[in-house]
Amino acid sequence: MECKTFSISGPVEIIPRKLGDERGYFSELFREDRFAPLAGDVTFVQENQSLSARAGTIRGLHFQTHPMGQGKLLRCAAGAILDVAVDIRHDSPSFGQWIAVELTAEKCNQLWVPVGFAHGFCTLRPDSVVTYRVTSYYSPEHDKGLMWNDPAIGIVWPDLADPDTLSGKDRVQPLLADLPPYFSVKD
Repeated sequence: MECKTFSISGPVEIIPRKLGDERGYFSELFREDRFAPLAGDVTFVQENQSLSARAGTIRGLHFQTHPMGQGKLLRCAAGAILDVAVDIRHDSPSFGQWIAVELTAEKCNQLWVPVGFAHGFCTLRPDSVVTYRVTSYYSPEHDKGLMWNDPAIGIVWPDLADPDTLSGKDRVQPLLADLPPYFSVKD
C-alpha cells in the first residue's frame, strides 16, 4: 500500500497493491498502522454510498462545521470520479487551494479528506458509485458548502462537468470570500 501526500498539508491518496491471478485479485484497502502516521488518530463512525447515474454529475463542495466536522475516506466502487478537496482552514498557508485525484474502481485508490476541507467530485463515467467513511455522524445543522465553481478557487473540472446535475442546495452555496472562518490549522 502506497500513501501519497500533496503540496497542501492534510489530504492523502491511498493506492493499494493488487495481487492477481486467473481468478481475479486481492487488495488490502486499508491499514490503520500506515494511515494513522499521515492522517492522525481517526475513528470512522459512519459509512455512506452514492450512485450517480450520469457522467458529468457534480456533487459538492460539502463539509460539516465543528463540533461535527467530518474527515472523509473516499473510494470509487464502480466507475470513476475526479475527487476534489479545497483547504478552507482560514489561517492555512494553502487556504483556498485545491487538490484533485481521479479515483477509479479498477485502481481501488482512495482519498483522505480531513476536517477543514470542502469536498466534492465529478463523475467521469455513468453509474459511478462512491463509498466513504466519515469521522462524525451526519448533522443537518452543521452541514455547509462552498460554491463548486468559485473563480477565486479555480478548480479545473473535467469538460464533461454538467452544472445541470447540481442539487438545489449546491446551486446556492457561498463563495470562499463569504465563508466564515469555520476552521483553523490548530483545530
